Amino acid sequence: QVQLEESGGGLVQPGGSLRLSCSASGSIDGINVRGWYRQAPGKQRTLVAAIGPFYGDGVEGRFTISKDVAKNTIYLQMNSLKPEDTAVYYCNAKDVRTYKEYWGQGTQVTVSA
Repeated sequence: QVQLEESGGGLVQPGGSLRLSCSASGSIDGINVRGWYRQAPGKQRTLVAAIGPFYGDGVEGRFTISKDVAKNTIYLQMNSLKPEDTAVYYCNAKDVRTYKEYWGQGTQVTVSA
């Protein structure tokens, strides 16, 4: 079993910053922790950033994804946050052998004055 543990979400004012973290634990052989997605109420889940790096619409230049390979942990540094960044942010991983995907439980990011 694979668990993805996210942390770092919260409430921040417009223009502020947050740093999200995601670590894999359990049976992690072959597990590649690879990116972040987000889902706002009433909207589909969309890519925010993936190791490569690749960035979703509207975040490049403000968000930076990074990875500590030794810890199998990824980070998302989010700067200049806007109200439209408000969403639940999910960590994503894939088993490179079976292609099975794993998701974290999600962490809420709220950008509001």
